[in-house]
Amino acid sequence: MNALAATNRNFRHAARLLNLDSKFEKSLLMPYREIKFECTIPKDDGTLVSYVEHDEVNALAQLMTWKTAVVNVPYGGVKGGIGCSPKDFSVSELERLTRVFTQKIHDVIGVNIDVPAPDMGTNAQTMAWISGEYSKFHGYSPAIVTGKPIVTLLAEYGMSIKGLTVVIQRGWNTKGVVRSLRLMMLLEPLRTQNGIDIPSLLEHKEKTGSLSSFDGGDMMNADELLIHECDVLIPCALSVILLIYLFVQIAHRRENARDVKAKFIIEAANNPTDPEADEILSKKGVVILPDIYANAGGVTVSYFELNNQHIMWDEENVNAELKKYMTGAFKSIKNMCRTYECNLRMGAFTLGVSRVAQCTLLRGWGS
Repeated sequence: MNALAATNRNFRHAARLLNLDSKFEKSLLMPYREIKFECTIPKDDGTLVSYVEHDEVNALAQLMTWKTAVVNVPYGGVKGGIGCSPKDFSVSELERLTRVFTQKIHDVIGVNIDVPAPDMGTNAQTMAWISGEYSKFHGYSPAIVTGKPIVTLLAEYGMSIKGLTVVIQRGWNTKGVVRSLRLMMLLEPLRTQNGIDIPSLLEHKEKTGSLSSFDGGDMMNADELLIHECDVLIPCALSVILLIYLFVQIAHRRENARDVKAKFIIEAANNPTDPEADEILSKKGVVILPDIYANAGGVTVSYFELNNQHIMWDEENVNAELKKYMTGAFKSIKNMCRTYECNLRMGAFTLGVSRVAQCTLLRGWGS
């Protein structure tokens, strides 16, 4: 099942729980605007290459709609991206592609329209290029920052992050748990029982481009990663990673679904768990914190920044304010779970969809 089909399936389940009118349900799924374009740049060797927007962005835009509603941030849902592999580019090529991309979209982004934020394959440098290119057309625009807290879920089950064994699947941009990790996966599988020195690891990766010679942990077989013994599994890579793993290696032999040993799955990636894999894991008693809550910290902190453009917040203030939003959102999700007798994913979807539906009706649906 592709990303859009999986997202639509979760939405329709939530819509049935909320007893939404069928026509109104359909209207909530229709994008307000969809833009497709082609970015052509010269490579360092002088050849021209073209890239187009990735098909997955439709699903990601929908997820962002429900995500911002879940954390009660007054944003809509927008996504954009280019189908390419950044590791195949030089720095100068990435800059050219990013600036051409910005030139294509500058009229439809901005503080009060659509705020770009980093995701897979991007970083602070990418955002600086976008900001710089955008400023040529519209003046200064502040940078975007991200954050992904998971402590609230563990507290609900009487646990804390200290001492837990955690598996992170390609987690370069995921922060907030690294100080207590005993097992970690970045671009290569790395294992340690004594905690990972994250600054040293990132410095090593920056210098060598690999983790294979890092002496702060032991390399392991990538095939073992998602079924490794752990308390918390955090998939941070591309969408439907658990579809790829569970259904290429497990769901075709469904009796082996028990091989996933994690007690909790925190979806730091967008749409990482296929609905069928979701059902298998739920039956196993695995608690899944869904993406539209688990990775909503980024857009929430971006909201803080855009409402305080001339005030520099220190990390302590940012984290304190973020905790208020994320804790409040989690309590609201749990209330929906109790109301509709559903799991955390449907609790989050019913919360997000109900808030968007209510606002749409108040604004005058169909008028």
